[in-house]
Amino acid sequence: MNEESALGAVEEFQLTRVSERTLKTRMIRSLRQRPIRGIGLVILLLIILAAVFAPFITPQGPNDTSFELRLRPPFWMEESVAPHFLGTDALGRDIWTRIVYGARVSLAIGLLAMLVAGPIGVFLGLISGYRGKGTDTIIMRIADAQLAIPAILLAVTIIAVLGRSLLILILVLGITKWVEYARVSRAEVLSLKESDFVLASTVVGAKSGRLISRHIFPNVLTPIIVLASFSVAEMILAEASLSFLGLGVQPPTPSWGSMISAGRDYLSNAWWVSTWPGVAILLTVLAINFVGDWLTEVLHPRSVL
Repeated sequence: MNEESALGAVEEFQLTRVSERTLKTRMIRSLRQRPIRGIGLVILLLIILAAVFAPFITPQGPNDTSFELRLRPPFWMEESVAPHFLGTDALGRDIWTRIVYGARVSLAIGLLAMLVAGPIGVFLGLISGYRGKGTDTIIMRIADAQLAIPAILLAVTIIAVLGRSLLILILVLGITKWVEYARVSRAEVLSLKESDFVLASTVVGAKSGRLISRHIFPNVLTPIIVLASFSVAEMILAEASLSFLGLGVQPPTPSWGSMISAGRDYLSNAWWVSTWPGVAILLTVLAINFVGDWLTEVLHPRSVL
């Protein structure tokens, strides 16, 4: 290695270290300025840990029934029974246990659906923005046509045709959400492909595939990460909505949406059956949105703390 290349490597290493320190500083400063984001991060981590270690923190299985203990209230009310501190449902199943196991289902579906929608949308957005002209027109018109149809209606239609299963649910949610990734990545590509470093690479003969993979895609990744964090919350809400309608996760698998649906007939005398799953959805979505807001401020290149 000659002296110039050695100096270049040292400078690149120093810039990387400075960038890492700057990112850490921005992350800590952002949490200090808005503590609600830190609270959201803690809540989200607790929900993830509860989902992962569900068998160790719940008193029984999610489908264990006891008709003698059906519709028992939470711990502060009369006729409550230990260890069902959040109460039981119409089949005597422990609500806390089903909420914890339902977190597994909701988080898994949200993440997997995001992993379906993200690559499809980013790939199409990169191609659309870089190629332009006819390719851009075709892809964006397809995206506009899908946006004209409500996502829940499109999901219901697809599930009615293909049937109900966990795999189909994940694919349907991914198909209904790819447009957001495509539009964001396309907008970033349109602003990047006229940049000096892209034009310089083109002049020296870099091929399109290399330009996209080595120069454009890494710069598109930051807004995509931010979008993905918000997208998981949208997927969780969509799954809960479909499960509430009976088109999502099928019994006896615990799902927050199906738990709310099962408890709507008992709102007058057993409000807790529907309330606690609703609270779980609320906390999870709010926590993810707070974390997404934090990532937006920390990672977005135009954010200023």
